[in-house]
Amino acid sequence: MRFDYDVIVVGAGHAGCEAAAAAANLGSRTLLITMDMNKIAQMSCNPAVGGIAKGQIVREIDAMGGFMGIVTDRTAIQFRMLNRSKGPAMWSPRAQSDRARFIETWRHVLENTPNLWMWQDSVNELIIENGRVCGVKTGMQVEFRAGAVVLTNGTFLNGLMHIGRTQIRGGRISEPASTGLTEQLVSLGIRSSRMKTGTPVRIDSRSVHFEDLVEQPGENDFHKFSYLDTSHRELKQLCCWTCFTNERVHEILREGLPDSPLYNGQIKSIGPRYCPSIETKIVTFADKTQHQLFLEPEGENTHELYLNGFSSSLPLQIQLRALQAIPAFRDVQIYRPGYAIEYDFFDPTQLNHNLETKQIKNLFFAGQINGTTGYEEAGGQGLVAGINAHINCHGGNPFVLGRDEAYIGVLIDDLVTKGVDEPYRMFTSRAEYRILLRQDDADMRLTEKSYQLGLANEYRYHLLQEKKEQRDQLIHFCENYSVKPQYINAGLESLGTAPLAHGCKLFDLVLRPQLDLYKLADLIPALKAELDKVSLSRKEEIIEAAEILMKYSGYIKREQMIADKINRLENIRIKGKFDYNSIQSLSTEARQKLCRIDPETIAQASRIPGISPSDINILLVLMGR
Repeated sequence: MRFDYDVIVVGAGHAGCEAAAAAANLGSRTLLITMDMNKIAQMSCNPAVGGIAKGQIVREIDAMGGFMGIVTDRTAIQFRMLNRSKGPAMWSPRAQSDRARFIETWRHVLENTPNLWMWQDSVNELIIENGRVCGVKTGMQVEFRAGAVVLTNGTFLNGLMHIGRTQIRGGRISEPASTGLTEQLVSLGIRSSRMKTGTPVRIDSRSVHFEDLVEQPGENDFHKFSYLDTSHRELKQLCCWTCFTNERVHEILREGLPDSPLYNGQIKSIGPRYCPSIETKIVTFADKTQHQLFLEPEGENTHELYLNGFSSSLPLQIQLRALQAIPAFRDVQIYRPGYAIEYDFFDPTQLNHNLETKQIKNLFFAGQINGTTGYEEAGGQGLVAGINAHINCHGGNPFVLGRDEAYIGVLIDDLVTKGVDEPYRMFTSRAEYRILLRQDDADMRLTEKSYQLGLANEYRYHLLQEKKEQRDQLIHFCENYSVKPQYINAGLESLGTAPLAHGCKLFDLVLRPQLDLYKLADLIPALKAELDKVSLSRKEEIIEAAEILMKYSGYIKREQMIADKINRLENIRIKGKFDYNSIQSLSTEARQKLCRIDPETIAQASRIPGISPSDINILLVLMGR
């Protein structure tokens, strides 16, 4: 049998869900194919969303009209804003979610999205005609045709799990691997390699001695992920806990190293540098006598706990003995051990910035298939791939986000320009314009772009306009309201800041680190009246946005000037204009890498590792000719 769609998305993980929802909401007839409809948006590892830089990506997904932020808010059982001790460019939201509710909520979203259908099956083959993807063939021998296909296969392509010397084929525990696609793509000239990731043991809370753990409560202020005026904290809020390994734990772990797949030659692929297994930690940091662990709830109504920091592929008996050497886990019972998993990915330098493969027209890759790690990185890629799959079917210019516009733009540019030699994880340090890419203003950066595309709806756009108007009114008031010393000096001294020698604008007082708008409102009735005008349901969010813009206005303006200068190079397009092999004045490394990546612009070329400033100058001179 044959069925026709505009867009087919293969895989219903975090990338696949965002891709399918975006394509369908833009108007494409979309089919989402998954091997298990009960595992849609499964949180394969930690049941948490966000974190350093990752939280910014989730806010960007939401600002664009995606759903990861909405689903997380509805299923959160703990919320925290990380990095509060640093400036707002570093603030990063993070939430623990109820794993089962997260799946249930995502499935509800997808099943109630117009133009979106689902099919439970495996995809074993792509239909390629004249260098263009035209559909897929499934394990049930069903043929689905489409104008574009998005592959979001996660860890399922030839997935192989390791627990000690035991090997199990699968994409996740108790779930089969996907075969056939890698082999077909390699035969078509697409380069593939292997990566490794892992997950920790799952613990039964009834066996834990919580008196030996340090409680880590969440926060309950106005912060959340979605910019929509939605209800907040629907589920019961739960605690996390912390503890440490000890030297006895490390001794037991070392005993198991000869049977560790990471050290006996069983695993040959590269794992994540920034989320290492516990056995990697004790080898790499041999001088450390302890490592911190985080015990996190899996849901509102389950005894299952996730032990963050104890990812492992060691034999079961070693994992269990090591855990029992930690006081809180001396009587521990577990649901399943930690395991490592190897899987296929494809070199992302084979992609354009719209995430379409260079070799096959209308075929898009998103998520771990591109060598990334993390739900958030996958969701951001999925959103962009879904948008561009729709555009390829219906016409329009590719949708690409710049490095000064979004962390998603940084992520994709890093992938297609630099490639990966280990699982890619987003950090604030990867973004050269992170003052412009704050979590508080993702809607200001991206919602209008998405609205012009037709993805962000009218209600979301109206909320943005309302927020912007009220934020700017507040800033305008502070810039123009005069403050006299005799009326405020006593209050300023009580707040630990210097009195005024002469009058100034309220804006100048906001810049002081000891002061904020709420403290100043207690001293200045006119400011309090101005704050009272702000929409009650979003009052704190709007006031915070105004205050950040004022306090950091100098830094923001300076960074925007730098971004504008660099963007001039982004406008010098060089794709298809040079035969790099014939330019002998370029270094050999530059010729090789420019041929392989074929950058779109001079700016992208300058970010390719190994391309020197002199190579860029040569290209600029040739462009001048």
